[in-house]
Amino acid sequence: MVTSAREEPADTLVIGFISLLTLSAFLTQFVFRALDDNRLTSWQWVFAETDLAGMSGLLVAGIVAAYVLSRVSLSERRAAGVLALSAFLAAAVFWREPEVIVDAARYFTQAKHLETYGIGYFIAEWGREVSAWTDLPLVPFLYGTIFGLGGERRVLIQLFTTLLFSGTVVLTYLLGKTLWDETVGLYAGGLLLGMPYLLTQVPLMLVDVPTMFFLTLAVFSVTKALREGGAGWIALSSAAVALAFLSKYSTWLWLTVLPLVLAVHVRRAPRLVLGRCALIALAPMVLAGAVLVLKHDVVAQQLGLLQGYQLPGLRRWRESFVSTFFFQIHPFITAAALYSGVAAVRKRDWRYSIIAWAWLLAVLMRAERIRYLVPVLPMLALMASYGLREIGSREVRRFAACCIVLSSLLVAGFAYLPHLMRMSAVNLRDAGNYADSIEGGTVEVVALPQGQAGINPAVSVALLDLFTGKRITHQNGSPGSRPREKVVTSLLRFTWEQRDPAYYTAPAGGSKGEAAVIVISERVGQSLPEAIERKIAGYHLARTFQVSDEWFQYQTVVRIYQPLERAPTGRRQ
Repeated sequence: MVTSAREEPADTLVIGFISLLTLSAFLTQFVFRALDDNRLTSWQWVFAETDLAGMSGLLVAGIVAAYVLSRVSLSERRAAGVLALSAFLAAAVFWREPEVIVDAARYFTQAKHLETYGIGYFIAEWGREVSAWTDLPLVPFLYGTIFGLGGERRVLIQLFTTLLFSGTVVLTYLLGKTLWDETVGLYAGGLLLGMPYLLTQVPLMLVDVPTMFFLTLAVFSVTKALREGGAGWIALSSAAVALAFLSKYSTWLWLTVLPLVLAVHVRRAPRLVLGRCALIALAPMVLAGAVLVLKHDVVAQQLGLLQGYQLPGLRRWRESFVSTFFFQIHPFITAAALYSGVAAVRKRDWRYSIIAWAWLLAVLMRAERIRYLVPVLPMLALMASYGLREIGSREVRRFAACCIVLSSLLVAGFAYLPHLMRMSAVNLRDAGNYADSIEGGTVEVVALPQGQAGINPAVSVALLDLFTGKRITHQNGSPGSRPREKVVTSLLRFTWEQRDPAYYTAPAGGSKGEAAVIVISERVGQSLPEAIERKIAGYHLARTFQVSDEWFQYQTVVRIYQPLERAPTGRRQ
């Protein structure tokens, strides 16, 4: 059973106060939602079509459920399993969402190169024929391996990322338990479900959630290795640091916490701990040296992009801390995390520096975009849990945590998810699924210019490819261009610099005039190039997917043309 050092009986008035505070927090967020400038799930958009009374009723029901759950004792033996299952189920609800961030096209393309041409080609051509942009190869390598083993199916990627998220929740629990006690670990793991934005990211084919897993694994395993030693922990921690190192360049910054982990533990037995540290560092150092020797030109180019483009971009693409910590993360988590700093200073608890370090860096660097902070959200959950531990009553502490989690899950499921399903990106998902019902193994895709969004339309081809098992040939329908000075600072610059993959080239001597033609455009009725008009002269418009939204300039309206003799009965329009 979860216990705390000092326990006080629950006060009915306190329970009632927390209940009112939970509902009041939501109503305050709703009233001031214009302050939320998140670029994906701003409350201005999320609640544009949401019934306030209905949502408030759901929250009241959630508060009642939180009270019931807070009366249930959870044994230490079952804690990890319950956390893992809860996290998996919560994230799996979002598997229906489309790929709402265009960066997924980049990672899909990298992974498909590995699936198509093999591991040797992927490694040799990384940063050359396989466009690397500012990415490191580990996560695309894993995605490509999954494609190679199980087929090119999005659900396999979602299963993988959801398992990693579930694993991160368990690792957060174990790290809190190792540094402090069961209470800190348990609530920290649970509080990761109190961040609605995070749940939207889990099913996407991005690198942030896998990076979060590998970073948390590195911090936890290094902590255990320095404390307990043993060949197993040292080998695991060394491998975990290497994996985190290869996940994302920003992880190099977050990994600077490891010297703090060493500093906190070195006083136990200096020579022994330093020896363990040297063994842990050996493999990552060898790996880093190998990467620099084999790919020094690629790494140098990427670091130049990060310094000259990405770092200044943090100022241009910012989202306010108000958005991140008051809307996208439950405000109770933010309040508890802030209070935890006071409690740690009062106790002179140096272990706290391990979980606070990344957030100190984030504030100093003004990394005001929540997606860039996803890998260190487990540390924020640990900080909040540390603060919650200061509540004397176990029942009150449980109830507060349950209110945070359940209210966040309700907001995520009944507001965030419907918002994502109203985005234009859903057209690519639905069109890909429809394409699988068409006869023939190949479809020809034409991506028309995106005049308003300033994005290379070819990026839509990869996003469509993720949702269909058909072989795609791509004819670039006059993509247009942007002035060089705008491309240099654009958030979508990578779409213009990414090479068109060779695997989309139509095979020599392939059949012509028989494959279905899929046209992706930014609006309904957008005119077609003359060559495409001639191509589809004997074709029938079988389906149009035209969901549009008012939040983003990048829109993907999809028209599917089929030869008249192949048009399914009843689908002619």
